Amino acid sequence: MSSKINKIKTKAFLITVLMIAVTHILCIADENPPADVKGEPRPPVLKQAVLCEGIRGSKTPINEAVVFSADLGELFCFTNFEPVYEETVIIHRYYFKDKFSSRKRLKLYPPGWAVRSRIQLRETDKGPWRVDITDADGNIIHSIRFSITD
Repeated sequence: MSSKINKIKTKAFLITVLMIAVTHILCIADENPPADVKGEPRPPVLKQAVLCEGIRGSKTPINEAVVFSADLGELFCFTNFEPVYEETVIIHRYYFKDKFSSRKRLKLYPPGWAVRSRIQLRETDKGPWRVDITDADGNIIHSIRFSITD
């Protein structure tokens, strides 16, 4: 009976060691993600993109909306990327009435990163806007349309 218990304990021990080894291998694979088909690193994944009146701490947008009063004086575009596989540049490109207005170059860092840009609002800024979130090559990741009113 004792040898049967020892065999069961040995099997349980080996299964535990195997599970730890597999978990370790999976963690290493997640830290070093595979390259895409062309051999280039994978791009960061956009988790959240909003326009808001402010940001609490570094990751909490305040009063998200798509219509804002010019009286606010400023407006924020908040983007949160997770995962981020390597240091990466993204750009927030602002357009007023479909004409380029400004751009903000922002850096992302692994494993996840939230960034924000800010624009000043004036009385003459009333009307339709959009912000294109792009990679460093100008490829659009996401666009947000919004309006400035009285």
